[in-house]
Amino acid sequence: MPFFDPPELIHAFDLVGDLAPIIEMGEGRGGKRRIIPIIGGTVEGERIRGEVMNLGADWQTIFADGLAQLDTRYGIRTHDGAVIEVLNFGLRHGPAEVMARVAAGEDVDPRAYYMRTQCRLETGDARYAWVNRQLFIGIGGRRASSVEISFYEIA
Repeated sequence: MPFFDPPELIHAFDLVGDLAPIIEMGEGRGGKRRIIPIIGGTVEGERIRGEVMNLGADWQTIFADGLAQLDTRYGIRTHDGAVIEVLNFGLRHGPAEVMARVAAGEDVDPRAYYMRTQCRLETGDARYAWVNRQLFIGIGGRRASSVEISFYEIA
């Protein structure tokens, strides 16, 4: 029996991140390395809405078994001018045939594979200071030239 009840998840916002073509780095110490520039996008939610700034990237490691380790850092500019940094670390994996279709840029239902992230947001803007004190999780999917993530605040 757990000590505590599971935390409540509160939908914070949905993000569509526009992506530039993948920059392949080759084999690294732990697997195949690649950089995917994040060049824009949209943020829609009740508490946060705005745009994804053109100044981030996902630094991925793809392991021999197909597991993708996601390590992103980018910025959001809210509709009212605040800048929020997003650090998002996660994993993406699924059946080999499904992941091959994702890698080929096909439109694959994200429910066919696992993509989850743990997220930390930070800002110096007092209107959004609450993000500095909360943790978030993300549930997402990869499209041909974008990524879609629903962010949930862990209450």
